[in-house]
Amino acid sequence: MFEFGPDERVYSVLKIGKIVDCLSAEGIPLRAALEGIRLSEAELTSPLTKVSVNQIVQSYRNALKLSQNPGFGFHVGAQFHVSTYGMYGLALLAGVDFRQTVSFALKYYQLTAPLVSVTFEERNARAAWSISVLPFRSLNSPLQDFIVELQFGALLCVHRDLMGPDFRLAQVHLTGRRPAAEARHSRQFGCEVLYEQTQNRFIYPAEWLDKKPALGNPVTHAQVAQICDTLLTEVKQSAGVAGRVRQVLLAQLASPPGANALAAQLGLSPRTLRRRLQDENTTYRELIDALRAETAIRYMRETRLTVENISFLVGFSDPAAFRYAFKRWTQTAPNAFRRSGSPMSGNQPCDGDSVVAAGQDQAGDQAERQAG
Repeated sequence: MFEFGPDERVYSVLKIGKIVDCLSAEGIPLRAALEGIRLSEAELTSPLTKVSVNQIVQSYRNALKLSQNPGFGFHVGAQFHVSTYGMYGLALLAGVDFRQTVSFALKYYQLTAPLVSVTFEERNARAAWSISVLPFRSLNSPLQDFIVELQFGALLCVHRDLMGPDFRLAQVHLTGRRPAAEARHSRQFGCEVLYEQTQNRFIYPAEWLDKKPALGNPVTHAQVAQICDTLLTEVKQSAGVAGRVRQVLLAQLASPPGANALAAQLGLSPRTLRRRLQDENTTYRELIDALRAETAIRYMRETRLTVENISFLVGFSDPAAFRYAFKRWTQTAPNAFRRSGSPMSGNQPCDGDSVVAAGQDQAGDQAERQAG
């Protein structure tokens, strides 16, 4: 699990867009559907728009208040076909084995489901997804029930897209109380629904996992999985205090602030900054080193800038020191790396040595000493 602040904008606008579309189909004005969310109509359809947990939760509140459909959560979830999920969905569709697809979905689900934790098990000839709503303080029981119905609606939709329209559930378990109109759930899920259970579970015969995907393609799956790795890394790197530090450093990488100055920019004491980064298993020094590596590799791969120019842009006053650091990051000299057209990811972990050891510039040296 990633730890994000409730106002950190790191998630796709996809779910809010679907909520708004479904409310619009009921005749709900856009202004009402977006109340309290702080998004424009143009932002709803932009792939560049990122939203926070609080914005997503507010859209769910609006749906509960405005929709006349008691099964609105399931109805929205049922609109989430595989094609809705972009690269993540394409990777699911290209899987050559359904058990592999399940493993992939578990690894990357946080790209699409920020309010829940998800597990999967196969036992006694049954396969089961379990969903737990994360303990955000703003989520009351109606909201939690809404989130589970939406996620189960989406799961059912995706399973039918992948396994065929004949896919059927065996049973659904819900932790919530039995509703007055419980027949609605049975109709929606097409199976027996049990209430006041210990877990929210989505259960089907495991024999479905033995079937062969109709559109599986190992090459496409591998290619798209690499893109999902990058997306997941970007989400991870946006998390917590480390994410905020990265944003500041990216804007000032050629001449980074010292740890004390950066702490002040973030409204933290130096001691608190060090402790918070330690809690997130990183340090100021490691963040600077990783960002320099990622940025330098991107420049080498995507531009024709000279090695000398790149060294200054990522905070080195001495190109020789940059060459030493670049070889530590990639095991290859800069010009050889460029000639090879190396596909190596800029997110490859560094070996942990500080850039100080490579003789980096005085400002970075001072910053790292303050962080230490």
